[in-house]
Amino acid sequence: MTPRGIDLESRVRALESAVAAADGRLDGLLLADAREVAERARERSSLSGEHTVVAVAGSTGSGKSSVVNALAGTEVAVPGTRRPTTSHPRAAVWGTGGDDLLRWLEVRDRVDVGSESGVATPGLILLDLPDHDSVVREHRRRAERVVARADLLVWVVDPQKYADASLHDDYLRPLADHDDVVVVVLNQVDRLTAADARAVRDDLERLVTADGLPRATVLAASARTGVGIVDLSERLGDAARRREAALARVAADVRVVAERIVDECGDPSRARDTKAARQRLIDGLEAAAGVETVVSAVRVSARRDAQAATGWPPTRWLGRLRADPLRRLGLRRGRERPDLARTSLPVASVTTVAEAHMAVREYARSAADLMPERWGDALRDRVDRNTDDLPNSLDGAIAGTRLDVARRPAWWSVVNALQWAVLVVGVIGGFWLAALGVVDYFRLPELPVPTWNDVPVPTIMLLGAVVVGLLLALLSRFAAALGARRRAARVRKQLRRSIGEVADELVRLPVAEEQAELARCRTSAVIAAG
Repeated sequence: MTPRGIDLESRVRALESAVAAADGRLDGLLLADAREVAERARERSSLSGEHTVVAVAGSTGSGKSSVVNALAGTEVAVPGTRRPTTSHPRAAVWGTGGDDLLRWLEVRDRVDVGSESGVATPGLILLDLPDHDSVVREHRRRAERVVARADLLVWVVDPQKYADASLHDDYLRPLADHDDVVVVVLNQVDRLTAADARAVRDDLERLVTADGLPRATVLAASARTGVGIVDLSERLGDAARRREAALARVAADVRVVAERIVDECGDPSRARDTKAARQRLIDGLEAAAGVETVVSAVRVSARRDAQAATGWPPTRWLGRLRADPLRRLGLRRGRERPDLARTSLPVASVTTVAEAHMAVREYARSAADLMPERWGDALRDRVDRNTDDLPNSLDGAIAGTRLDVARRPAWWSVVNALQWAVLVVGVIGGFWLAALGVVDYFRLPELPVPTWNDVPVPTIMLLGAVVVGLLLALLSRFAAALGARRRAARVRKQLRRSIGEVADELVRLPVAEEQAELARCRTSAVIAAG
């Protein structure tokens, strides 16, 4: 378990999850740092847990090599008075083993220290690093690589350069929140009076606190006289015995980079994809899709079909002379492959298409404004790519919608049968009257003619058929108009549902996925930060 009680493996996995979610959406350098931290954490966890790596760093002339020798009780590093600067890390190892760690640290020079020497704690690996202010870039790079991988860091400073800006800005401040694994040693205090030594140490402690390390250990020492070396030796020996420094260092690295990701993700948003926002988006797409044109065509076509089926038979054929608007729009044909079908709707105007794209961008913008800037830009770019061919996508949605134009209400058949029955009655009455006229014309014996209220039945049949037929036609026209409006309303709902599916697929789903990835990144980073 880490010092904050959260399993380190779980935190590393959470960090990797956050990085995966943020890939291409947050600062690339931050994500590269996070990947490096996760990889370093896994590598260190796979190596020896019996050893504690202590890196001793400092500037040229700070006496760090002398401090290493004083801790080891033997000459591990050659002091600066006999060579210009440390060029390669050199290790003092108490006990056996540790070769895997040294290879990982890329340290070739090793000095085995007896248990009777210095710290006298088996498992301690003490490293003398190249000077962090070396004029040779390769020397500084070696030091920085080991500093990034060491379990415990000892920074040796001298009274002349303890406030050096490069030390604090480039090395100590980036270690903020690593208090448990940082020790700062003010060396060469033997060159100061007791009062000056206390004043310099206090000022150094103030600077270290300002660097974000308020709980870091700050010691005054002298490698030449041995002052403070025992305290430092006990601090390192205790860390080696407890074997917690490696875990604490890795946990701190993970925590720091995870907190940076949390900051980049911003505050959790309480915004939700509301029904009103979706309706506004669909409203904007309907105009570009030509929904009103289709609905109007369905209404006219339904009335035309109803009149053709229920009108007065002698005149209903006239209605078929009028063009079918659905056929003209290409919406009357079959739908074996709706995904391949296209309509013949008029091309949407530039203004209408622009308004549709504006509705899409407004929806995406409202979500992107609640995200980190890079993440919001990625969202907008994704939605723009998805809607490059928006008019064709909308046209396909219209063409693929089942309009049920071939469905014939039952009352059509009933009225149609009545109309034909009435027509037959009228035709019979007409022929009957014609026969009576022929008989009268040729002065043939009169035929018996039944009457009803003194009105000949054939006359009633003919006139009644005309009146009833026309009345049925008028009633059917009224019912057809009502049915056409209802069918148009159903079609509008179906078309809106189809347009909504386009909006969901091309706009809302990508937005929701980006929001979910941001939430996953933020949540994972919070877990990693502990």
